[in-house]
This record gives sequence, structure tokens and C-alpha cells, in this order.
Amino acid sequence: MSSKRVVSIAVLIAAGALSLAACGTEGTTPTPAQPAIEQPGAAAKVSFVPGTAKAGNAQPNTGDWATGPDGTPNSAKQDVYRRWVQLKASKAGGLDTVVVNGAGLTLYRFDKDTAKPSKSTCNGDCAKTWPPVTIAPGGKIFLAGIKKSAVGTVKREDGSLQVTVGGWPIYRFAKDTKPGETEGQGIAGTWFGVAPNGQKSGSSEATPPLEEAAPQDQQPSTSAILFDGSNFRDNEPSQGVSGNGCKNLARPNVTSSISTAGSLKLWSEKNCEGKSVVITGDVADLGKLGLDNSIASVFFG
Repeated sequence: MSSKRVVSIAVLIAAGALSLAACGTEGTTPTPAQPAIEQPGAAAKVSFVPGTAKAGNAQPNTGDWATGPDGTPNSAKQDVYRRWVQLKASKAGGLDTVVVNGAGLTLYRFDKDTAKPSKSTCNGDCAKTWPPVTIAPGGKIFLAGIKKSAVGTVKREDGSLQVTVGGWPIYRFAKDTKPGETEGQGIAGTWFGVAPNGQKSGSSEATPPLEEAAPQDQQPSTSAILFDGSNFRDNEPSQGVSGNGCKNLARPNVTSSISTAGSLKLWSEKNCEGKSVVITGDVADLGKLGLDNSIASVFFG
């Protein structure tokens, strides 16, 4: 037998072995891995932005604002609606406080999921009725009234990243089509609006309003979004301020709520004079601190 023929046979045998190996790989079901809990703030996964998507100048018709040909978010292209997500503490129906998205739609949690570790069990037809809140790697999550430490992601069955609050995977309800609707509340005794700490909205374990929560050690803030309306309302103007030291507001005496990632000091007069108060994180209603429409300057650092 010639050396060329020997080489040819060897090549064929090697190719056949590779083919069989490939078939074996396709026919083998891998051992399911435990759902990976992505650490909040991981730069490779998502980034966190204080305030709302509107205040952060998010691109129109993307993220929570994206809709498909039928006018619903469900039919929007995934690469468009997964660019960003907004989580805001708000009121909806009889729920106070509950998390809503950038379109004002109520967000829910499912009792059959788990928070420790985070795991979503709603797939297939379930996910059509209860669309999971998903985010693309590298996408943005806007936070208003929700602590960054409470937010994370978990890998779903299809490989996408689902946003979690307090470890609980979160969802929309397909029949909620307008802001303030809570048609999904209490369905099957397992679906409930999610509170800013991941608990069921309205339960005794739900987070109290942030302005009433006990202060926590936190790094000084270097920026803040100040809203003219309470509860971070986007239908009223807002203004941003950033830097180090004392900063006078371009529009003083109009602020009713504030979103910031750290601690800062609010002053009732320009040049950081007059009445003051230190806040840590977001405040949904400055009226409860006696400072509604009376902020003139902010001190960072």
C-alpha cells in the first residue's frame, strides 16, 4: 500500500472520529448548572445610574419605552428593549410602595421562584403572560427610590439576564398596559407587586419609605438628580448637579424629591447656608424632611 493511500485512510478515520464526537456532543444533555447570581455593580454585566431614564436622557424608543409593530413591549426587538431598564419606587393601584418600570408599568415577583439563590422558574408560556424584566450585558439600570445593593441579575434558562430585586427575579404582567394598573396582583396566590427590597408590596416586611429608613454608612455622592415633583415624577422638570464641595442650584426652591448614589448635604440657602440635612440615597418626598421646595444648594464630599 502506498504511503499516500495510508495518509488518506488516516485522514478519513480522523474525520470520522471528529464527526462522531460532534454527534455525541449534540445528543448529550449537559448537567444543569446552578443559576449564576451576578453581583450588583459588576461592570462587565450592567451599570447603575441614579435617577430615571428620562432624567438620564435615555434614547427614545429603547429600553422600557420600546414597542413593536403591535404597540406592545412584548414585540419589540430584544436588542432594543434590553439596552436599559428603569426601576422606580412608586404607587400603583392600591400598592404603596411598589416598583414600576420606565413606562410606569407595575413589576411583580413569583412565589415559586427563589431569592437565595436567585432562580427563575417562569419559562415558556408562563413567560408570555409574565414577561421577565431582562437586560443586555453592559446595559444600564436606572434606579430611583431603590438601593443599588438590592438589585442584581440572574441567568435564565434561555441564557438571558433577568433583573432581580432583593434576589427575586422580576416580571411585568401582560394584561397591565397602562401606568397604575395592578391586574396581576394576587393571581393564583403566587404573584405580587414587588417592593423596593424584593418583598411583597404592602407586606409588613416591605421597605419603609427611604426618607424614614435608618441612615446607613455610604460613600459621599458626587452627583444627584433633583426632581420638581415628589416620587421622582418625570412629568415635571428635573435638574442635575455634580462636583465636589458646595454647589448652588440653577433653579433653587423647586425640589420635592432627589435621587443620588451616596450621601450628601442639602441646604436651604445658597452657598450652603441656612437649614441643612444629610441624606443617604434617594428621598422620594422632601416634604417629610421639612425641605419641600426649599433646597438652594448641595454639598458633596
